Amino acid sequence: MSRKIPMLQALNCFEAAARHQSYTHASRELSLTQSAVSRQIASLESFLGVQLFQRTRHGVVLTSAGASYARQIAARLDGLERDTLDTMARQGGGALQLASVPTFATRWLMPRLAGLAAQQPEIVVHIDAYTKPFMFADTEYDGALYAGTPEQLGRWPGTRATLLMHEEIVPVASPRLLAARSSWQPQHLLELTLLQQSTRPGAWRQWYDAMQVEGEARYGARYELFSMLAMAAVQGQGVALLPRMLVETELARGELQVVCERPLRGQRAYYLITPEAAHEKIAMQQFRAWLQAEAA
Repeated sequence: MSRKIPMLQALNCFEAAARHQSYTHASRELSLTQSAVSRQIASLESFLGVQLFQRTRHGVVLTSAGASYARQIAARLDGLERDTLDTMARQGGGALQLASVPTFATRWLMPRLAGLAAQQPEIVVHIDAYTKPFMFADTEYDGALYAGTPEQLGRWPGTRATLLMHEEIVPVASPRLLAARSSWQPQHLLELTLLQQSTRPGAWRQWYDAMQVEGEARYGARYELFSMLAMAAVQGQGVALLPRMLVETELARGELQVVCERPLRGQRAYYLITPEAAHEKIAMQQFRAWLQAEAA
């Protein structure tokens, strides 16, 4: 049975005209005559049995049906173009679409991707920010980089989890803020402003309990993302509790300093999550092996 799908040329003309709200601008973008664009859209309207544009004295405007169809078509044309470019560039097997917790992607993974390109030039990695579990069957993702606890992983059915690394949480601050002492012990941090992370409100209490320190803490500003917390610490706003691996760059540049070497292993770890599938892409197998080597 043949598919009920319009001609691609007609869809291209419609999408461009809808985006510009102009046949003239669409024709320039597509290197076609205005009459050719008009004919393609007329054929599409005939195929659909729906009016997509209203003609006015000043040009054209989308009907409500046309506006809805334009939103749907634009997304599908973008996906078709993305898939085509992936196939052309990598012969169809080397492109990976990943979802990732954002700070891990920007601060740990992306600085290392040049090394992956040198070792495996046929693999290209596309990354979207994603913080929560999802059903792989409902997306186009090949895998996800996820930070969570074993209990959280247990609530993500139909997946395979590859442990990459545990979190090692350390207190960090600007060297300017730490100039008052040559050596800092856990109890000394009570003298400083403690920056907070809104998604981990009990982090400092857990750290102090592990260090067996009692006292009244002086809490400062609260931030949602690790990247925000790191920037606030660099600017001297206070001390931040952060996974060491996410501030490697700031530590290497001397913008941050570990206040005292009393790390705390966090409850969360970082994982590569993939769907349980009989036939996994070779590119994903290679990417997993590379990730594990980097994490080690």
